[in-house]
Amino acid sequence: MLSNTSLWLMSKGYQVSVIGRNVNRMEGLISRSIDRSLIIPILVDYSDVALLKRNLRQAIERNGPIELVIAWIHSYAENALEIISKEVSHWNEGTWSLFHVLGSSRNLSEIKSEINVFDSCRYHQVQVGFVIENGHSRWLTNEEISQGVIDSVQNDKLTNIIGTLEPWEKRPLA
Repeated sequence: MLSNTSLWLMSKGYQVSVIGRNVNRMEGLISRSIDRSLIIPILVDYSDVALLKRNLRQAIERNGPIELVIAWIHSYAENALEIISKEVSHWNEGTWSLFHVLGSSRNLSEIKSEINVFDSCRYHQVQVGFVIENGHSRWLTNEEISQGVIDSVQNDKLTNIIGTLEPWEKRPLA
């Protein structure tokens, strides 16, 4: 869902490490990149904490510290964000930014109070909502989500809601 965000970062000269579980999707992203040398695939299910830590550490050792993390992590991998934050902070001498992408039903204040990030981390929240058009609602497209995340990064927004969350009862049900 964030492939366009990854491609945009590469177009801005970032070397982009992408954590993904699906080989075919990763290959699709790599084939769309302008410069394949700017993408570092990290194939791992981020719910496998030991493997995530090892693969992330190897990528940092090989390519240097990470300055920017955009993370949309499913709730079943409850420790993944903390592992990523710990590893990035450990290897980074300066300040780095974390853009935490969250689903429409998540409570941003609650998550912010529960999340453990290091002092060197500048924590941002990006919440994905929905769109109401012509009296009907729909979920955001992958392109709209990516553009919202890009907007968050470009404008250094601490909190950004992509689309709308209100009225909640009008959200799409499927």
